[in-house]
Amino acid sequence: MALSEREQELLAQLEKQLNEDPAFASTMTGPQPLVAPAVSSSPRNLVIGALVAVVGLGIIIAGVSTKLILLGVLGFVVAAAGVYFATTAPKGKGTKATGGASARPTPSKYKGNSRFMQNLENKWDERQGGSRF
Repeated sequence: MALSEREQELLAQLEKQLNEDPAFASTMTGPQPLVAPAVSSSPRNLVIGALVAVVGLGIIIAGVSTKLILLGVLGFVVAAAGVYFATTAPKGKGTKATGGASARPTPSKYKGNSRFMQNLENKWDERQGGSRF
């Protein structure tokens, strides 16, 4: 769907304003990806965390059946700790696997992804009549 003349003027004006802001331009053109990298937890942490969460739910049920509020609260804390443990990444494993380097991936790891994005951009340009903007 083509933009109206007014919309094209507004778009050109916005692009001009964005290009004039050097701080914004530097954050948008940096080597870091626009989407945060997915944090994966180990299968061991998932299993242990799930088991701790199930034990916490058992403690909650025991607290409800015995009408002890403190036991129910303790069960909730245990279950929440299990979920937290299951969903967080291991602390020491990330730096050990990379040989002491930072956990952030290098731009070379995104090379295949950038080629994919370039192909998508080329297809988009072909649909739009070859013009970039």
